[in-house]
Amino acid sequence: MRRSRSRFLPIGLLLLLAACASDPAMQDGTMVNDPYEASNRRTHEFNKSLDNAVIGPVSRAFSGGSEKKRDGQGGGVSGAVANVGANLSLPGKIVNHLLQGRPGPAIRNGFRFAVNSTIGLGGVLDPAGADFGLSEADTDFGETLAVWGVGEGAYLELPVLGPSTQRDAAGKVVDLVLDPLNHVLNDRQAFAAFGLRAAGKMADRARFGDTIDGVLQGSADSYAQTRLIWLMHRRHELGEEGDAFDPYATDDDAAIDPYDDPYAP
Repeated sequence: MRRSRSRFLPIGLLLLLAACASDPAMQDGTMVNDPYEASNRRTHEFNKSLDNAVIGPVSRAFSGGSEKKRDGQGGGVSGAVANVGANLSLPGKIVNHLLQGRPGPAIRNGFRFAVNSTIGLGGVLDPAGADFGLSEADTDFGETLAVWGVGEGAYLELPVLGPSTQRDAAGKVVDLVLDPLNHVLNDRQAFAAFGLRAAGKMADRARFGDTIDGVLQGSADSYAQTRLIWLMHRRHELGEEGDAFDPYATDDDAAIDPYDDPYAP
C-alpha cells in the first residue's frame, strides 16, 4: 500500500506543472482561471447530488442532529471523533510548516500532538488547547507550494472532495506521501486513521450544514457561488487576496487605498 501511494507523486508533479502554466483572467466579477468550467459544472452537479442524497444525511445522523459545539467541534461522539481526526492530521502539518520555513507553528503543532496524544487520550480530548493554549496551526502542501511561489493554477472541482485548484489538487496528492503517519503505521492502522479523519470531515459538514445547504440548494447558480466563496476563502487563508483577487475592488479603490495584507508571511 505504501508503494502504491508513492505512485501518486508523478501525478501530483504533472498537476504542479500545469499550475505553473496557468493564466488567471477576470470572470463574473472576480479573478478566476476556470478553463474547465464545463467539466467542473458536471462534477459539481454530481457532488451536489451526492451531498443531498448521502453526505448531508449521513453527517446529520452521525452528529445526532445536534448543533452544539465543544471547543470548536460538534458535541458528543461526533466531536470526539472530529478531535481525533484533527489530531491525526498534525504530523503532516508539522512537516509542511518546516518546508515553509516556519519552525514556530511546527513546534506548536508538535507540542499539541504530543499532549493530546497522551493525556488527551489520542486526541479524544483537547487539553493542549483548553489547558495549555496550544491552538492548531493549520496548513497543507498546497500552502507550501504557495510559499514556494507556485501559482494557484486553474480552478477545479474534484469528485467528492469538492472545490480546489491545480495547485491544491497537487498538494492533496503530495500530502499523502509527506504524512509521517503513513510511513510508521501499518496498512490497517493507516486505513483506520484515514477513516477517523474522514469521519471528522463529516462532523464539520454537520456543523456548517445550514451554510452549505444555503449555497448548494438556495443559490440560483450554486457552482458560481461555491467557486467565488471557496476562492476568496482560500486566498484569505494564504494571504493572497490583494487587489488582483478582490472581486469588489475598483481601479479608484486601488489607487486610494491599496490592500495591505496583515496575514502575509
